[in-house]
Amino acid sequence: MTLTIAPRVRALVLLLLAAACALLAAAGTASAHAAVTGSDPGQGAVVDKAPARISLTFSEQVAMSDDSLRVLDPEGKRVDTGKPSNVSGTTYAVPLHSGLPDGTYTVAYQVVSADSHPVAGAYTFSIGAPSKTSVSVSGQSADDGVVGWLYGFGRYVSYAGFIVMAGGAAFVLACWRRGSGVRPVQRFVVSGWVALTAATLALLLLRGSFTGSAKVADVFDLSLLGQVLQTKTGAALVSRLLLLAAAALFIAVLFGAYDKREDAQEKRDLTFGLSIGGVVVAAGLAASWAMSEHASVGLQAGIAMPVDVLHLLAVAAWLGGLGSLLVALYRAPADTPVDRPAVRRFSQIAFGSVLTLIATGTYQSWRQLGSWSAFTDTRYGQLLLAKIGLVVVMVGVAWISRRWTGRLAETAPVEAVAVREKERVGAGAEPAGDVATTDAGDGDAPATAHSDTDTDTDEHPGSERAAQLARQQAARDAARQKRMRDADPNRFGLRRSVLAEAGIAVVLLAVTTVLTQTEPGRTEQEAKAASSSSASASSGTDASGALTLNMPFDTGGEDGKGIVTVDLDPARVGDNEMHVFVERPNGRAFDIPEVKVEFTLKAKDIGPLPVVPDHIATGHWSANGVQIPMAGDWQVDVTVRTSDIDEVTVSKNAQIG
Repeated sequence: MTLTIAPRVRALVLLLLAAACALLAAAGTASAHAAVTGSDPGQGAVVDKAPARISLTFSEQVAMSDDSLRVLDPEGKRVDTGKPSNVSGTTYAVPLHSGLPDGTYTVAYQVVSADSHPVAGAYTFSIGAPSKTSVSVSGQSADDGVVGWLYGFGRYVSYAGFIVMAGGAAFVLACWRRGSGVRPVQRFVVSGWVALTAATLALLLLRGSFTGSAKVADVFDLSLLGQVLQTKTGAALVSRLLLLAAAALFIAVLFGAYDKREDAQEKRDLTFGLSIGGVVVAAGLAASWAMSEHASVGLQAGIAMPVDVLHLLAVAAWLGGLGSLLVALYRAPADTPVDRPAVRRFSQIAFGSVLTLIATGTYQSWRQLGSWSAFTDTRYGQLLLAKIGLVVVMVGVAWISRRWTGRLAETAPVEAVAVREKERVGAGAEPAGDVATTDAGDGDAPATAHSDTDTDTDEHPGSERAAQLARQQAARDAARQKRMRDADPNRFGLRRSVLAEAGIAVVLLAVTTVLTQTEPGRTEQEAKAASSSSASASSGTDASGALTLNMPFDTGGEDGKGIVTVDLDPARVGDNEMHVFVERPNGRAFDIPEVKVEFTLKAKDIGPLPVVPDHIATGHWSANGVQIPMAGDWQVDVTVRTSDIDEVTVSKNAQIG
């Protein structure tokens, strides 16, 4: 549906739509809602012997497939056996082949979190000593590529379709109670139903590829579709389709039997019945999101899901009603314009919706963030601040709209204009210049008329002339309708302010869609805390800030096994004191021909920075003034030589500074 909007206003709306698309495209890899909080062996760990299995611990329950956990040797061959299994709580494991040789192994995982979002990643560990590997740990995220973009866009369209359909229907029932002039709003509501239905079908087809291979070719794989139907998200999408069938019946009655009712009592009874049925269907549709996304997992899920349903219904009543009001203001016939009582009723509904959004949004923010620092330290918090800012701006513009509503004249002045226009037409008082101007303002009417005059033939002069007059009359009617709609300056101001609200709502909906695909701040901070705790435990950092790294080594020669320990004090930027200790497996110190240490900060391309410590005592080397130029995740490489030909380098990562 095309609105008759000034070019500058149309450009503004297109700019806002482009911004919304950019937000959707930037959702990127922020969609991981379950985070890895621990692993065995740990990331970057060097173990003495091959483990019987590897295990991963997540921040919440995840769904596993046969290929969710894969372990690859340095050549890229799989060394895991059997299917992944849940060993305890949120810990999952997969067994490995026995007798694995030394080298660096890659663990790749791809799971689906409890709130329906795919999580993928990889890390490495080493057996005996690190080695070169042909496996890349920077795989493509499930959100990258065409399938990920289409899935994100489908989510946006589904939210928008629900808001337009539910909010538009509520606007007709609660605000615009007249039977005539509702046709443009009907098209608006039906377009919302079509958009939601199409988006739901698309999401159902895309889901298998989105959580798996992310390949376009797998979108129409029926075996993947069968697997999706057995998941919580698949059940939610199918339920949404069934409820949309009921919604189609509701819309047919709303714009059919209800619209044609003339008896006031019958119309009130039907309004009550439609209101109850509409709320039930809309709440069911909203629950199809709540049961499969953020609200369904984590803290207080039993409370969070009803709150999420209420939040989405309030959004639909506000933004969907706003869109319907915009359509009514621009496209309703001039003889049945949206009146002041209808605008006032919508204003009251919008005010109640905003209060509901504040209450439910506050609860959701507390549940998803957990701390004030998460507002600025997490992507979820930053997006939430942007959403809050947009809501505040929208409320400000809505206040301006409310002022225009207070000034809005009754429909009498507009009707008077309509009467005068009809009298002028009936008396033949329409000036020729006005016709020409009107035609020029409405596109190609004058050119068409001129062309018809030039090409008029002798065969059908009457029919050609009748068609020409009909086009001219249609142009006059369109111009007259526009003048009648613009006759009241207060109504014109209301249209502009509502248009501004709708433009902000487009971007607000895009931010909300990205927000639902972003890892909650509480989960992100818990994962960071768990990772930091794990790193501290593995590195042995004590209260004073000194860093201790224990690294087993085996040079392969006689008396070539042992443990090298690196102590760095105070483990911060600037001068540090380093001690290196070499012990046999039984814990006794012993001397070796040579020990060298190197520090590398790969993230900043710094290093390797070599350090050759001085021999102090049996199994003890030391170096003063070891310079660490920058804080970060440093790789510490220790080269141990136990004979003229037997040498090995062991590595470990540690946070320094």
